[in-house]
Amino acid sequence: MQWHKRIIKSETMRSTLCWLAAGYMRLVRLTGRWQTEGGENPSRYLAEGKPFIIAFWHQRLLMLPYTWRAVAGDRPMNMLISSHRDGEIISRTITHFGISTIAGSTGKGKGGAAALRRILKTLKAGHVVGMTPDGPRGPRMRASDGTIQAARMAEVPIFPLTYSASRRKVYNSWDRFILPLPFTRGVFRWGEPIFVDRTLDDAGIEAKRLELENALTKLTQETDLTLGLEAIPPAGLDELPKQKRSAIAAGENG
Repeated sequence: MQWHKRIIKSETMRSTLCWLAAGYMRLVRLTGRWQTEGGENPSRYLAEGKPFIIAFWHQRLLMLPYTWRAVAGDRPMNMLISSHRDGEIISRTITHFGISTIAGSTGKGKGGAAALRRILKTLKAGHVVGMTPDGPRGPRMRASDGTIQAARMAEVPIFPLTYSASRRKVYNSWDRFILPLPFTRGVFRWGEPIFVDRTLDDAGIEAKRLELENALTKLTQETDLTLGLEAIPPAGLDELPKQKRSAIAAGENG
């Protein structure tokens, strides 16, 4: 059995790992020079009591609790996290920063429908929900339509969000996970809101999915480039399911 599988199967090891991960996040934040850009729009929505969805790529998950606090203060936020053991580690880590979680994913099937109901209930209560459009298993930086469907049904906007760090390690995982290093220069960057009309048909939903995917990729890559870093590309078409590959090809040719 591989070492990481032994860790996630042990309650004691999982608790220790979450505590260490939260401590590392604090170390990176305290030793680095971080700034937030574009936070005015979400701050205005929060001041007016309007809920919204935050969308960010799975690879950029680690430091996002800090930009939320910079923009929202002590206001609550809920993050959709997959219910498998890896997701539990992420969930328990971010609770160290006062962020609640919604277990599940918005994929097809009964579990996805239940997660979507919890997301809608949270948004209708006036709270903010964070989602990774390419989570929990990818393909990397390719959005599913779950975030669009949630925004459409709840009638709330989607704010793209990313961060980058000048000193980092990029893992060779499916998402190319980003680990910022201590004493880094970092940028949290919010994009312009994306609005989803409740009356959209399937073609309109697909167009909005592509809009979100493109906006979030552009925001993320431009943030990397401003720090002199190599931009991480989305998963290639050959890595995508056939249906999504055809949809993207059609969009590019259109």
